[in-house]
Amino acid sequence: MSKWKWLLECLASIQLTLYCLALMMVLVFWGTLAQVHMGTFAAQKEIFNSFWVYGTGLFGWRVPVFPGGLTVGALWLVNLLAAFAVRFHFQRKDAGILIAHFGLILLLMGQGLTQMLARESQMPIEVGQSRNYSESPLDMEMAILTTFDPQFDEVVSIPYSMFSREGRVRTPSLPFSLVIKRFYRNARLGMMGPGGTSLATQGIGPRIAIEEIPPSSSDDEINAVSAFVEVLTGDQSLGTWLLSAGLGAPQAVQVEGREYQLSIRPARRYLPFSLTLKEFRHDIYPGTDIPKNFSSLVHLSHPAKQEDRDALIYMNHPLRYEGRTFYQASFGKNDTLSVFQVVENPAWLTPYVSCILVLLGLAVQFLQHLWAFVRQRS
Repeated sequence: MSKWKWLLECLASIQLTLYCLALMMVLVFWGTLAQVHMGTFAAQKEIFNSFWVYGTGLFGWRVPVFPGGLTVGALWLVNLLAAFAVRFHFQRKDAGILIAHFGLILLLMGQGLTQMLARESQMPIEVGQSRNYSESPLDMEMAILTTFDPQFDEVVSIPYSMFSREGRVRTPSLPFSLVIKRFYRNARLGMMGPGGTSLATQGIGPRIAIEEIPPSSSDDEINAVSAFVEVLTGDQSLGTWLLSAGLGAPQAVQVEGREYQLSIRPARRYLPFSLTLKEFRHDIYPGTDIPKNFSSLVHLSHPAKQEDRDALIYMNHPLRYEGRTFYQASFGKNDTLSVFQVVENPAWLTPYVSCILVLLGLAVQFLQHLWAFVRQRS
């Protein structure tokens, strides 16, 4: 037996299938317990939507301690594909089994694509307000905005992975660079007391006391991600600013006669169209405070497609447009604010197709056996 055939036999083994099932059961148990102190979305990201589950080792380094959901899913998919190639040979009597197994393979592939490509964000809109972007409260970005052109704002976005560690951050589109002098995953902000000191030398930072606190585990709370950021033009320092998601306002810096506004905010995903909230209704059952229906009447405007129309979004009746689904999620401000959950999932069709294939394969297999049984009886 050649080494390649031996390797294919190992990948197709039923033992590997059982190992994958056992690993997945451990991940489900681990992820369920982790939700208590990490929160639902953080646990899903760290355990199921990752290739490895990391722990803290010596010197605070992150070290892989267990295969994550993506690794186990990929290994299971390889196991199914290898078994498909080794054990199954196309014959009419095996058509149903082949179709059902192909459906399972497609289901695993679709789940992997969903975990890697699907994105969820929120779009809060007040009555009369228009928005062309959604925000992800679980992902932060550092935004540098300039209004040099009165017709539109220029925004440079730096992802969390780039500013969440100390060091220099360079962006080719800016005439300056940034140095992260201190970073906080979550912080408590307050007014600086007598005798207090701060790393900040510019903006509101010198008057703000900051205390590092553990990241929040609640899905309803946003971490006040903060950083002390020094602005450099070449090797010349213009000062150090405190940026924080808890400040609620950007910090301004003047560079080469232009004003730039620096802030840490929820990551934005801009859309090629805009939604305007025309009306929000919060209906209740007569004589009670029990909600009966939430609905939002929005106006969709897409200049590139010359499309202008109204759409009604209510519970179990989302708006689907250009690969995004807008669900009625929440409301506030005395029924003048509507919050939409925006879901982008390029692989949303794969579960439906795979389930249809599995059902079709089982039906074909059953009918074949039924036909053979009827023929024997006759």
